[in-house]
Amino acid sequence: MIRTAIVGTGGIAGICHVPALRAQAHRVEIVAAVDVDALRAEDFAAEHGIPAVHTDLRTMLREQRPDVVHLCTPPFLHAEQAVACLESGAWVWCEKPVALSLAELDRIQAAEGPAAAGAVFQHRYGSGARHLRERIAAGTLGRPLVAQCVTAWYRDDAYYDVPWRGTWRSEGGGPTLGHGIHQMDLMLDVLGPWAEVRAMAGRLDRDVQTEDVSAALVRFENGALATVVNSVLSPREESYLRFDLTDATVELRHLYGYSNADWTFTARSPGATWEPPDDLPSSHTAQLAAFLDGYEKGLRPDLGRPTMELVTALYKAAITGLPVRRGEIDTADPFYGSLHGGRPEVFR
Repeated sequence: MIRTAIVGTGGIAGICHVPALRAQAHRVEIVAAVDVDALRAEDFAAEHGIPAVHTDLRTMLREQRPDVVHLCTPPFLHAEQAVACLESGAWVWCEKPVALSLAELDRIQAAEGPAAAGAVFQHRYGSGARHLRERIAAGTLGRPLVAQCVTAWYRDDAYYDVPWRGTWRSEGGGPTLGHGIHQMDLMLDVLGPWAEVRAMAGRLDRDVQTEDVSAALVRFENGALATVVNSVLSPREESYLRFDLTDATVELRHLYGYSNADWTFTARSPGATWEPPDDLPSSHTAQLAAFLDGYEKGLRPDLGRPTMELVTALYKAAITGLPVRRGEIDTADPFYGSLHGGRPEVFR
């Protein structure tokens, strides 16, 4: 059995990670829960039948020796905790955003050895996304030309009362990093490498340090152009992706997860169909199955660096007002170490 520990016992751990682990009960056992709040950790462990409770990550790693650790903590803790887990020999499955900068992401990757780390990007793993990737690869939908990627969510002022939210130091960024990253990751998974970004961002209505909305134009290496919007100011919430190819338009409308019913297919010519062979919803359950398959085979999971590169480029383009090309943000670039590029007051 694969010995698993959950670090951070807030909502995402109970709502998404525990059900995903229970679905893999034939090969996984949850051996420990970790939280700095001892009472919350104890309540979580009691609710889910977890035998060991800890308030310190390194103590848990030393005493429980888990094979895999699920990191469900606030973003500013991810890099340090992921490195500690990897150095102990445990694989890591980390909630988004995995890191607050490319520098932190590279620090995590540098700590990999026999153990490896992966990011939670569950939208790649639904059957609709898989079917679209396969159809594009096979050429049955034609060539990708235009895309729209919209994360139009709503977070009120009370949402930002949580101390670590809304600051560069602890959340790392606004909806571009913490909310829209899922849709952007799926867009990249479908369309492949991006080439250039132009963007704008602002703090329009929330009392935060970061942006509360951003908009970008992305050119891909295959020539396709995409518009990207990330917002926490949208009362009618929606996650929307649209792909216009030479022979069809494929759309996805959902909020936090999709099934086959959330996809719409419009063919340019009569007779073309959209029929995924199965109906696997996008979920932590779907991705965890793939993550564990890789663990058992010794295949390293994806930490999502191309997506983090796009996020970083979007911030740089918005803050500097200049186009950013893929690969130009190296270790000497101020945006490599932080998404505000050394200008934390830019949106104040």
